[in-house]
Amino acid sequence: MGVKLITESIRSVGVWVGLPINVWIVAEQDGITLVDTGMSFMSKGIIKAIQRMDAGPLKRILLTHGHADHVGGLQNILRVYDVPVYMHAAEIPYAEGQLAYPDKDKAHVHVEKGILQPLPLASGKNKELDVHGSLIPYWTPGHSPGHVVYFHRGENALLAGDLFNGKRGKLIPPRFTPDPELAMRSAFGIVRELDPERIEVCHGSTVYRPAGKMDDLEAEIRQARELEAKLKARKEAKAKAKRSKA
Repeated sequence: MGVKLITESIRSVGVWVGLPINVWIVAEQDGITLVDTGMSFMSKGIIKAIQRMDAGPLKRILLTHGHADHVGGLQNILRVYDVPVYMHAAEIPYAEGQLAYPDKDKAHVHVEKGILQPLPLASGKNKELDVHGSLIPYWTPGHSPGHVVYFHRGENALLAGDLFNGKRGKLIPPRFTPDPELAMRSAFGIVRELDPERIEVCHGSTVYRPAGKMDDLEAEIRQARELEAKLKARKEAKAKAKRSKA
């Protein structure tokens, strides 16, 4: 596991297990906010990174969503730090195993009931999520029903979970996404709205000035879909021709 300086107040804690998995620790005025908890075996390294950051105790845990590689270390961390844990209200039934995720046949318990609290809404604002310390949550469904990203306005950095993957400075659509159309609408909308200096993703490396790369990514996605449609049509035509000869 490695710890990387992201900005003055943000560190990432990451590991490589065939693909990178990153979580983030954020120094606040009252202590530390942890965004995601990774896999269970990452918890010791995350706890050490929190202690070595020397910015006070862990005060809260914010989760981007409830998939196992984002909540797996939660129980171990809570044994050391008794802190509130927040997730979007739309995601909680899936994380607690009441509902099956859209791409799964069965529901699975990723987090025991009674631990998760819904991210509160901002007072007087229609469905906007309230600020937590220096982080502003934004609902970005598609990869999962209640996926959330967290924007650090002071550092102009977007902690984006599985909004995208990142590789060699390029944004890549996230894998294992049941509603890719909705996911991309969420992703393109929030990146263009916030225009962050950098985007940090769970699976991959930093991408700088992501808003300026949206047009190229849209073109790549469109070309990939057109190619997929052509290949599907060709396959169907061959199958039809084969049936007509039989």
